[in-house]
Amino acid sequence: MKIGSRTIKTAIGTPISISIAQVLGLTNFISAGILTILCIQPSRKRSVLSAWHRFLACVVAALFSITFFGLIGYHPIVIGAMLVCFIPVTVLLKVTPGIATSSVIILNLYSAGYISYTFLTEQFLIIIIGIGTALLVNLYMPSLEKQLKQKQDELEHHFQIILNEIALYIRNKNENWDGKELNICEDILQDAMDLVLLDKENHLLRNEHPYYEYFKMRSKQLELLGKMLPLVSRLPNRDSISLKIAKFFENLGDGVHPGNTASLYLDELEELRHTFDQEELPKTIEEFETRANLFRLLHEIEDYLLLKKKFKKSDVKEKKANKKKTGTT
Repeated sequence: MKIGSRTIKTAIGTPISISIAQVLGLTNFISAGILTILCIQPSRKRSVLSAWHRFLACVVAALFSITFFGLIGYHPIVIGAMLVCFIPVTVLLKVTPGIATSSVIILNLYSAGYISYTFLTEQFLIIIIGIGTALLVNLYMPSLEKQLKQKQDELEHHFQIILNEIALYIRNKNENWDGKELNICEDILQDAMDLVLLDKENHLLRNEHPYYEYFKMRSKQLELLGKMLPLVSRLPNRDSISLKIAKFFENLGDGVHPGNTASLYLDELEELRHTFDQEELPKTIEEFETRANLFRLLHEIEDYLLLKKKFKKSDVKEKKANKKKTGTT
């Protein structure tokens, strides 16, 4: 069983906060450890928000405790009455994650049976130690770059399979493929976007993420691949058109990578369109439907490539410019 970084940080931070509170001679020093456990979150952003929510909720809880215990007294019913008023206030202030933390402070003040300036100061020191330790420990976040790159490689591998299977179907009407790669890609994309969002939260001052647009683009491409499948199934068997389309899908499959060479395939697609325009006009309804499906398929392929072209700066512009200078093609 794998032990996550959050578990390790909790195991490190909790005894540290308890030790600090204990060395300072604070009453209820165990509460510092409880606060640390509650404040350690999966990302830096969530940790900072959690710390703020819990600190503010503790301040409000202290004010409520002074009011209710001081005016009414120390009785379990008073705690219930106070919570009836306290919880709606935390909802109003949007600090509900701090309810559990502030409850620790409320119970500490209740169990003491009195509220003095010294004891109240101790409680705030416990809050600062517990929350502060959690924030310091949570400054370290393991890089997710390796996991994101792995998701990218997995996704591109399955995109290659999908495109090559489409080519096989067009060429040989191979019906052995069950299309499971489409579902696998959806799962990979969901996991990848979760990782991207988590990684974004670990960089408090960075709004953009290099992988966010990539996986978003691949998600839209996957939708287009799903739309292509019914059109592919209606193409004619092994004529000049279908063989050229099959070869084009093979080339697309071989060219799946993080870079942007979409312009090359768009040029090839334009050549295909020109070739099809030279074909004889359809003579039967079946031929007309086939030609209509063909042009719809070409349109979907074009959208698929345009998504990649807009994703990032082209990697082939420089090559084309060099070719023009040298006169090569």
